[in-house]
Amino acid sequence: MLGALTDEELALALRADAEIVVWHESFLRRIGERRARVHVKLDTGLMRLGTRDLEAATEVARHAAASPNLRLLGAMTHLATADEPGSLFVAEQLEQFAQWVARLRGAHPRLVAHAANSAATIQEPDSHFDMVRTGMAIYGLNPFDRDGLAGELEPALSLSSYIADVKVCARGETAGYGRAFVAREATRIAVIPIGYADGYPRALSGRGKVEIAGKCYPVVGWISMDNLAVDLGPTGTPNHGEEVLLIGSNVSVDDIARWAGTINYEVICRIGPRVMRTYHRDGVPSEW
Repeated sequence: MLGALTDEELALALRADAEIVVWHESFLRRIGERRARVHVKLDTGLMRLGTRDLEAATEVARHAAASPNLRLLGAMTHLATADEPGSLFVAEQLEQFAQWVARLRGAHPRLVAHAANSAATIQEPDSHFDMVRTGMAIYGLNPFDRDGLAGELEPALSLSSYIADVKVCARGETAGYGRAFVAREATRIAVIPIGYADGYPRALSGRGKVEIAGKCYPVVGWISMDNLAVDLGPTGTPNHGEEVLLIGSNVSVDDIARWAGTINYEVICRIGPRVMRTYHRDGVPSEW
C-alpha cells in the first residue's frame, strides 16, 4: 500500500498481509502490536507523502527493524520529473536517495530499495535499484508526452459495451440532455449503455469516437451517467447487440486523453467498479 491510510484502511491492509509504507513514528504507533511488513519512504522532492528529514526517516527504519512485530523490507522514494528527458532534478533525487540507502544498508544489508515509476523504468537505469514500480506501463501506456522511448509498449487494455438500442432520427430531431445534438440529415442513433458513472469522461461529449466492427463513429450529444449516443449515419449498418469498443485497436487511450484534455493514466484510472473486468493472456481468458 503506497498511499496514506485511515485507521480503517490500515486495519484492512494488515488483515490482507499487505506491505505498508511508513514515514513517521506516529505511523508505527498506529500499527501498534499488530504484525506488519513495512517500507520507509523518503521524500526527495516530489513534496507528497514521505518525510524530508533524513534523520527522521533513518530513525523510523531503525525502530521498525528493532520491533518484534514489524519487519523492515524496503526503502523508497518517488521521482517528480522522470518523464522529462535529461532532467537534472531526477539526478538530484537519485543521489540523495542512493546516499540514504547506502547508509541504511550498513545496518540492514537486505533492504530492498526502489524509486522508479514507469517513465524512470524506461529511461533512467540508475533509478532501478532492486525493483521498479511500473504503473501505467503495465497497461502498455506511454508515460511520456512524446513518441519514441515507449515505442515497444503494447496496449494491454480494452473497454467495450454494446448497442442497447438504435433510434431513427429525422433531420432536425435532437438527442440527449439539453438537445445538444441536432441531426443535420436523417440518421440512426445508437444508444450505448456506458457513461460517466462508469468512468467514460463527460468531456468526450460531441468529441469522442467509438469503434464498431472495425469502423469509427462519433459520440454525439451529452454523455449521461449511464448512456451515450453514437451517430451511425444514414447508412450505418450496426444493430442492436453489436459490440462497441470505447478503447480498442482504432481508438486508443491516448486518443481519449487528447479529446478529453487529460492524461492517458487518468482515463484508465477512472474506469469504475461497475465495469466488469475480464482478464486474458494473449486473447485466452485467464482466472486471474
